[in-house]
Amino acid sequence: QVQLVESGGGLVQAGGSLRLSCAASGRIFSINTMGWYRQAPGKQRELVATITSGGRTNYADSVKGRFTISRDNAKNTVYLQMNSLKPEDTAVYYCNLKQITPTPYDFWGQGTQVTVSS
Repeated sequence: QVQLVESGGGLVQAGGSLRLSCAASGRIFSINTMGWYRQAPGKQRELVATITSGGRTNYADSVKGRFTISRDNAKNTVYLQMNSLKPEDTAVYYCNLKQITPTPYDFWGQGTQVTVSS
């Protein structure tokens, strides 16, 4: 089993910045993808950004140029630096670890609230 613990959410004014962290623990296989998803009230959960264990990144169009995802494989931790935040970024942000081997499986964190005021 894998446990994911997020931190760093909070309330910020539009134009501000926040940094989310997600630490993974448990039985973690080295080849995996970690990432962030978000869910706003009344909306579907959506991808924000992902990063493979090899460092390849993928971003939602809505956050490109504003958010940066990174990871420390030695610490099994993924980060999301969020700059130039907008009210529409308000959501619960969930950390995700996609296990590739031996069996594909998705692990999720509990979520952390990000609120951007206008």
